[in-house]
Amino acid sequence: MGLDDKISNKAEDLKGQAKEKVGSATGNSDLESEGQVDQAVAAVKDHLTNAADKVKDGVEAVKDKLTGK
Repeated sequence: MGLDDKISNKAEDLKGQAKEKVGSATGNSDLESEGQVDQAVAAVKDHLTNAADKVKDGVEAVKDKLTGK
C-alpha cells in the first residue's frame, strides 16, 4: 500500500464527483447515483489503504524492537 493506492483512490473519488455533478446537471439520476457509489468505494479503499499502512508501520516497529534497531 502506499502513494500509488492513495492517488488511485483520489482519482476514483474525483471521477465519482464528476459523474455525480454531470448526472445532477442533466437530470440523469442513474449517472448521479453511479458517481455517489464511485465516491463511496474510493472512500472505503482509502480507509483500507490507511489501515494497511498503519499495520505495516506497527509490524516494522515490532521488528525493529526485536532486532534492536
